[in-house]
Amino acid sequence: MSLKYDFTGKVALITGSSSGIGAATAQLFAKSGANVVVTGRNADAVAKVAKQCSVVSPKQLPALEVVGDLTNDEDCNRLIETTVQTFGKIDILVNNAGAGIMAPIDATDYMEKFSLALKTNLNSVVYMTHKCVPYLAKTRGNIINISSIASKKSGSTGSSPYCMSKAGINMFTKCMAAELGPKRIRVNAILPGAVDTNFMTIFDLPKDLIGQIYSNIGQKYPVGRVGQSQDIAYTVAYLASDSEAGFITGSIVVADGGDIVANVSYE
Repeated sequence: MSLKYDFTGKVALITGSSSGIGAATAQLFAKSGANVVVTGRNADAVAKVAKQCSVVSPKQLPALEVVGDLTNDEDCNRLIETTVQTFGKIDILVNNAGAGIMAPIDATDYMEKFSLALKTNLNSVVYMTHKCVPYLAKTRGNIINISSIASKKSGSTGSSPYCMSKAGINMFTKCMAAELGPKRIRVNAILPGAVDTNFMTIFDLPKDLIGQIYSNIGQKYPVGRVGQSQDIAYTVAYLASDSEAGFITGSIVVADGGDIVANVSYE
């Protein structure tokens, strides 16, 4: 019997929810009865996921579509304001938006890439949290930040911008769990391992080669496969559930198929 969650009456705002982990998370919340906010930079992708959310919603609740770039503070403000104007509150914030920005330290554009990695992967999490706290305090809501096992492993050449931005999320999560506890806001983070999403497209590789890479990695994982977006979505739902995880805050939850314990190499 599969575990079913009930988020009826809850409002879940999931950043970067137009594809991959974010899209799967939005659909799971919708399927569990929540009012869902779908957001991303591509209007067509946002609309597609929003429609899928409405289809799986028990009451066919329409998902709120907000197109924007979370590296832009004005877009962040509009996202939050539109959510509150539409639903009147925010119960769950999933900071999922991010990008695999890489550069070797001796690259001429390293500082530019490093700055962009921080702005995209870390600063957006900090800003969204900062702006959502007043609303989450009213609902005694919770925050789930999507980090990466790259924050725990020494990365390969060129990965420092990405790894450091994700490591920052881990510490921010711990700090916020302690600081926001008196407001009864729980804050946790998830560290996915390799998940079969469009992440690998940053390397501009053929689709069949990407599939082979994921297959090779999966063979090294103790569970025998790489992750699927739904694997992480269910972890998000667990942490967001007050009935199931109401005593959990400040946790850095590893969901990596055994990547770290098996010391899997991607070389």
